[in-house]
This record gives sequence, C-alpha cells and structure tokens, in this order.
Amino acid sequence: MLFFGLLALSVTPWASPPAALVGGILFGLLARHPYPKESKDATKWLLQASVVGLGFGIDLARVLEAGAGGFLYTAGGIAFALAAGAFLGRRLGVPKTTAYLISTGTAICGGSAIAAVGPIVGADSDEMSVSLGTVFLLNSVALLVFPVIGTAVGLTQEQFGYWAALAIHDTSSVVGATVRYGAAAAAVGTTVKLARALWIVPVSLGTAALTGGRAKTQWPWFILLFAAAAAVSTYLPAGAPLWRGISAAGRAGLTATLFLIGSGISVAALRKVGLRPLALGVTLWLLVAALSLELVRRGIVA
Repeated sequence: MLFFGLLALSVTPWASPPAALVGGILFGLLARHPYPKESKDATKWLLQASVVGLGFGIDLARVLEAGAGGFLYTAGGIAFALAAGAFLGRRLGVPKTTAYLISTGTAICGGSAIAAVGPIVGADSDEMSVSLGTVFLLNSVALLVFPVIGTAVGLTQEQFGYWAALAIHDTSSVVGATVRYGAAAAAVGTTVKLARALWIVPVSLGTAALTGGRAKTQWPWFILLFAAAAAVSTYLPAGAPLWRGISAAGRAGLTATLFLIGSGISVAALRKVGLRPLALGVTLWLLVAALSLELVRRGIVA
C-alpha cells in the first residue's frame, strides 16, 4: 500500500524532515488517506516519544541555560500573540472562538494548545477543525522556509534555535527545522519550545477562570522525560553508544511524524479553513515571526 510504503521510506537515512513533510502533503492532496483517525492518534504519541529520544543527544547544561534564558521572552511573546490575535480577529471578522483558538495555537504550541483550550471555551468541531487546519498549514510552510531565511540573514545556530522556538507553532516543526539547521540549533530550539509548551497549563486555567469553563488540562509529561533523557546522557557518558542510537531513533521518529502530519492535509481540509481564519493565522504568524527575528538579530533574545 502506498501510504505504508511512503511512511516506511520516511524513516530511512535517505529521507529528511522537509522531504517527509512534502511527501505527506502530496499524498494527502492526491490520494485518499486510508487511516485518518489512526494516523492522527499515532502522530501524538510518536511525536512525544521522538522528542524524548532526541533528549538523549542533548547536553543537560545547555537545556537548563536555554530554558532559563527564554522564559521571559516566551512570556512576552505569548502575551503579544494573544493580544494581537484578538485585535486582528475583530478587524477581519473572524468568529471570537475561532480567533482565540488560532491566537492560542500561535502563542504557545499549535495543535496541542488548541486541543487544550478548545473544550474550555466550548468550541465545536468546525471551530476546532478550522483552527487546527490553519495552524498545520503554517507549520508546513515554516518547516520549509525558516532554515532558508535563517541562512540568508546569517543567524547562528543558537539564534536560529531561539527564533524557531518563539515563532513556529508546533513542537514537531520546531524540532524538524532546527535539526535541519544544526545540532546546536536543535538543542536550543527544542528546549525553549518545550518550556513554551508548559504555558498550556496557566493559559488554560486563565481561560477557564475568565470564561467560566471547566479546565481539563493535562500536563505535558513528556517534557520532563525529555529533561531526564538529557540528564542521563550527560551524567552517564559510559552509555554514549546507546544514547546516540536512541537519539537517532528519535530523529527517524520525528521524520515519520512529519509525514503523518502532512498526510492529514487534504483538499477538503483546505476548503474548510476558509479565507478569513487563514488570513488571521498568516498575519498573526508573520507579526510574531518578524518581531522575534528582529529581537534575535539585535541580541535582545539569546
């Protein structure tokens, strides 16, 4: 079957994260997905397992330094994205709930944030689908263009890691883009992005308090496992060959994850997104990306 053949190819040494994503998108647009629900469920768990695996290839000291250094910038970036998203949503005539979901996904961590706050604000299936579709489309673009832009403007690996973590929606695309840019970029980008993902909890609780909704938020425990993996690889150097093998498996798993994400983008999904929500998502994302890039280039961040 074509789907499984392409999925198997995505974990081989010949596949790269951008190629896997493009291959998945082409499959989603040109063929009928045989297992859409199962693929969506597998994407969540495979992503988390892959991130933990990548932790075995990262130095813990760098993790702690990057996480602490990016805290204030992450908080400021989230506040800016939420405020700008609310303003742009009103200007563009996007329904309030959809605008809030897109803003939250842009501010924190894409689909995970949308899935967390959606039930709290009473979002229906159409509002969830439109918001998730908008974010996933922009994730695909970011994975392909961010490394090109980073190279063009001369960002160091550390700078690119900060920029990707602050401006790309989903963890999978942040990791994919930074891995492509370099090992140091991956270390910084993954760490800052995972620290950013922790903001799902306070934002969800704040949303519940303001709307009277019931917060049903799950802690992203895989972030702690990522830190534990980094600690193991740092303080138990005798196991270096094994840690490298697990890290390589994490990279392969991430590439497969990106293929699965791309395969979920169909013609029907593109039509459902609509122009107004997409315009909001694109405009807000460009604002966040441009501002964070300027801060990184000026040395204010990183």
